[in-house]
Order: sequence, then structure tokens, then C-alpha cells
Amino acid sequence: MKSLLYQDESYKIRGACFNVYNILGGGIQEKIITRALTQELLSKELKIESQPRIDIVYKGKKIGIYIPDIIINNTIIVEIKSKPLITKEDEKQFWSYLKGSLYKLGFLINFSPSELIIKRFIHTEKSA
Repeated sequence: MKSLLYQDESYKIRGACFNVYNILGGGIQEKIITRALTQELLSKELKIESQPRIDIVYKGKKIGIYIPDIIINNTIIVEIKSKPLITKEDEKQFWSYLKGSLYKLGFLINFSPSELIIKRFIHTEKSA
């Protein structure tokens, strides 16, 4: 059986999200969720970078900049939402950012008023 990409980190991220959701719920401001999640991730001994600037590259040339909510251990992008549902457009935009970055794994996480939704995106076909 093939192991999960960044298995330990993924487990900790999911656990941190559930801890925050169980305490704060969903539907509150994204910046508040982000602050709480950052504290929770740090308590799990993960390295956190908040709102870093990431180059988006097309055919070897920088074409733009993406600012995700959190980067974990310099390897995983985390984008946080707090709305009733994640749209296909949200997913497509996040997927495009992941593909255009040097990162292989990303989480699109929605702290909706009715449920916690964690979507894991993998893009391992990197050209570097």
C-alpha cells in the first residue's frame, strides 16, 4: 500500500481543524478561524507561515502571486473559507494555484455554519 503524501502533517491538520470547529463552530470571520487554527497547528508542533507570498509559474515564468492563508512545514498550502458552501469555482481556483506553485499538497477548508468541510488536493507532477 502506498503511503499518504505528508501523512503525519495531514492527520494533524485535520485534527486541528476539528478542534477549532468543535470550539468555535463555523460561519464566523475567516481571520478569526485562521488565528485559532494557527494556534492549534502550532500546538501540534507544526511550522506555520501566515499569508506568505507564493509565485505562480507558467512554463518556467512567474505570472503572478498567490497569498494563501497558511503554509505548513514549508510543504502544504492551507486555504480557509467560512461560508455556507465551497463552490466549484473555489475548488477550481485553489487547484489552479496549487498547480502553478511548487507545492504538492493543499487543503481547502470550509468552516461553514452547518459543517466542517476539508478538501485535500494533490498535485505531484511538478517540473522541478
